[in-house]
Amino acid sequence: MVSVTCFGGVSEIGGNKILLEDGNTRFLFDFGTSFARRYRFFEEYLKPRPGVGLLDMLYMELIPPLEGIYRRDLAPGGDFWERWRGHSLYRRLSVDGVLLSHAHLDHSGYISFLDPEIPIYCSAMTALVSKAMQDTGQADFEAEVCYANEREPADGLLKSGKVSRQRPFVFVDGVPHEEGAWEFWQSIPAGRRQPCLATGAHSADRIGALAVRHFPVDHSIFGACAYAVETSEGWVAYTGDLRLHGSGQDDTRRWMEQMRELRPLALICEGTRAGDSKRVTEAEVRENASLQVEQASGLVVSDFGPRNVERLLTFLEIARQTGRKLLVLAKDAYLLEAMHLAAPLRVPDVADCGDIMVYRDPKIAPRAWESALLERYGSRVVGAKEVRAEPESFILCFSFWDVNDLIDIEPKGGTYIYSSSEAYSEEQRLDLERLRNWLKHLGMTLIGDPEGGNEGLHSSGHASGPDLLEIIRTVSPRTLITVHTEEPEYFLTSLRGEAIEVVLPETGVEISLTS
Repeated sequence: MVSVTCFGGVSEIGGNKILLEDGNTRFLFDFGTSFARRYRFFEEYLKPRPGVGLLDMLYMELIPPLEGIYRRDLAPGGDFWERWRGHSLYRRLSVDGVLLSHAHLDHSGYISFLDPEIPIYCSAMTALVSKAMQDTGQADFEAEVCYANEREPADGLLKSGKVSRQRPFVFVDGVPHEEGAWEFWQSIPAGRRQPCLATGAHSADRIGALAVRHFPVDHSIFGACAYAVETSEGWVAYTGDLRLHGSGQDDTRRWMEQMRELRPLALICEGTRAGDSKRVTEAEVRENASLQVEQASGLVVSDFGPRNVERLLTFLEIARQTGRKLLVLAKDAYLLEAMHLAAPLRVPDVADCGDIMVYRDPKIAPRAWESALLERYGSRVVGAKEVRAEPESFILCFSFWDVNDLIDIEPKGGTYIYSSSEAYSEEQRLDLERLRNWLKHLGMTLIGDPEGGNEGLHSSGHASGPDLLEIIRTVSPRTLITVHTEEPEYFLTSLRGEAIEVVLPETGVEISLTS
């Protein structure tokens, strides 16, 4: 029997944790962080406690009680699972792998807690982006996607050990051939000792007993994939996140046609923007942002989503057109280096791109990777003094979290282009209000305030409602399973009377699929 069980992504945007079972083969589509639920209980200074392992995560229902799939070092003691065996979602099982759609944490983040022997299948770009994110992020047991710091018992709690284990990733599109790619993947930050596990131990086109196909699709992060798995009852497809209006829209349309030819039994489809018909393309963002920069005097700051390198490349093009340099933070330069290794024709080599410079963010003790990067770029590293002297020479890639560095620059006017998504939560709305307060105090002009019209300066990473319906009708599955949406009823209403059965999943409830 073939079945799908959603343990996340149900009536919420993100947090996808989708189990597919067919006979003795079991695997997961994604295993992401449910930010909406997490922020109901935790925030910046109130976090799950690493010293108690999985306890906080299970108790607050941030991960499902699935004994057998998690890291044993985070579930110490023979009776750890006893308290969860009466939970309505409890199961004991093993899985053959995770098909990871892309590197956004609402799809990848809680891989951190999975058994490090479970292989992770994804594109090489997704793997290298994930590693760059972990290398440059703060040490956090909620963000150990590529390598995990093994915990050791100490006085009834768990402490960080001296060994990190790198997970076995399977690159579904092949190991990148760019010089240095494999060395980057194998390298572990200072103080960690466990070398990379071999990626060749698992076939990229099979998971357990089932054939797997991957398809590049367009999203706001490079490397996104949709998947199709040939089960005993027919093909089951999973979209991950995708859209029809970005620079890679041809990839999405190619997947739609190829998927249709497979006559899928079921399509597990995201619905982030169900009911939203707005459709701003990346080309429109480029045109609108270019006009704003041409009209700007003094410093220009561009604020866009982290890891949205398509948007970064948009502003790089604008910088060239307007005679400015694109100034990025060290973590962004590190990410670009990693992405260039995966796609050298699509992502520029920072070392050879004189239009990109690196901003020296003042730190008392920069981490080893940052010190090495700043040393690599030497004369192309600039600080607040240089920007203050020639503000009209730069487009500075900052976000709200970097805005206090503007104190050192003293912009004395200038333009702040908000090219990111609207605020979806109360905390994000508060951050946006804080940003407005900062810019008012600094005397900078805010362009693209999402509550003031946006002015066509942001292109969503997700398909609009009408585009989602086009995708579904083109693929033409027998059954549609809606995930990653707060408006699942949109699909029931829009597809009523059509030959597609729409199933709205419930958390932990098995959906049987038969041909």
